[in-house]
Amino acid sequence: MTKITKKIGMVCLAVIIIMATLLGIYVHNHQTKITSNYQQTNIPTVFLHGFGSNYHAEQHMVRAIKKAHATNGVIRAEVSKTGKVTLVGHLRKNAVNPIVMINYQNNHERSYRTDGKWLRNVLQKLQQTYHFKKFNTVSHSVGNEAVMYYMADFAPQNKKLPQLNKEVNIAGHFAGIRGYDAIKGNTLNAQGKPKHMISTYRALLKLHKTYPQSVAVLNIYGNIGDHSDGTVQNYSSKSLRYLVQERAKSYQELEMKGKLAQHSKLHSNHKVDQAILKFLWEK
Repeated sequence: MTKITKKIGMVCLAVIIIMATLLGIYVHNHQTKITSNYQQTNIPTVFLHGFGSNYHAEQHMVRAIKKAHATNGVIRAEVSKTGKVTLVGHLRKNAVNPIVMINYQNNHERSYRTDGKWLRNVLQKLQQTYHFKKFNTVSHSVGNEAVMYYMADFAPQNKKLPQLNKEVNIAGHFAGIRGYDAIKGNTLNAQGKPKHMISTYRALLKLHKTYPQSVAVLNIYGNIGDHSDGTVQNYSSKSLRYLVQERAKSYQELEMKGKLAQHSKLHSNHKVDQAILKFLWEK
C-alpha cells in the first residue's frame, strides 16, 4: 500500500468518525427533547412485571412513552434471586421523567411480601445512586402485589426512602386469581370491600388507615366480556378501592374492553399506553 493510499484511508476514516459523532449528537439531542404536552420532572417511574414474566413485558409501554417524547432516560434494575440489585445503564444528572424497568430474576416467587422487599431494595439502590425523593409505579399483575406489600410492610418505617407519588395498577388481583385463590361468588360492597377476604388481602387491610394521602392512583382492569380479563375477575381488581380510596389524593378506575383487555395483553394495549402517559405526565 502506497503512502498516498494510506493517507486517503486515514482521511476517510477520520471523516467517518466525525460524521458518526455528529450523527450521535443529533440523535441524542433529538431523543432528549421532551414534548411540551408533558410535565418535566425528575421523579422516576418504576415498572414491575408479573409472575413468570420479565422486563420484556414492560417494553411495549416504555417504547410508547419514549415515542411520545415523555422521557429521555431509561435504565433497568436487575434483582437477583437473593434480592441484590444491580442497575443497568445510567441516568444523566438532569434526566426528565426517568424510567426504571425492574427485572426479577426469580420471577416465580410466590411470596408477595418478598416481592415487596425486593422493591424496597430497588428503591434503596436508586436513592443511593440518584438521591430521588419521590417515585411513581406502573405494575402489572403480581407486580401490583409487590407495590402494595411494600406500602404495607416497608413504607411506614422508611420515611427516608423516596415517597410514592403516583401509582398505576394494571390487572391487579388483590382479592384473588380465578382458579387459584379467588373465592367463588365473591362480591364487593359499596366501598369496594370484598365480602370474603383471602389471607393476602387481609394482610393489606392496614393500608385502609395508613396509605399516604399524597398519592394519586389509577387502577386499570380488563373486561373481555365476562367481567374478567380471562385470569382475574373484575371484582378482584376493583377491590383495591377499599384499601386506598379513602386516604389517597385521588382514585380512578379505568376499564379496558376487547381482545387487548385480556390479562397478558393489557401491557401491550395502546389505550393503556395513552392512559399511563395522561395520568403520569400530561399537563
